[in-house]
Amino acid sequence: MTNSNDRPNPSIGCSVEQCRFHCQSQDFCSLQKIQVGTHEQNPSMDQCTDCQSFQVK
Repeated sequence: MTNSNDRPNPSIGCSVEQCRFHCQSQDFCSLQKIQVGTHEQNPSMDQCTDCQSFQVK
């Protein structure tokens, strides 16, 4: 995945500062697209979903 952390994607808000793709100056993701998934068989609330594009800094 190629990206530049100084180019926020205004369509993807993010406050996870520990992620490699977080725009440090703003609460946005710098990726053009993210993958959202789940760790539950039958997700029923937002806590059941995950950003699968996350990479630790």
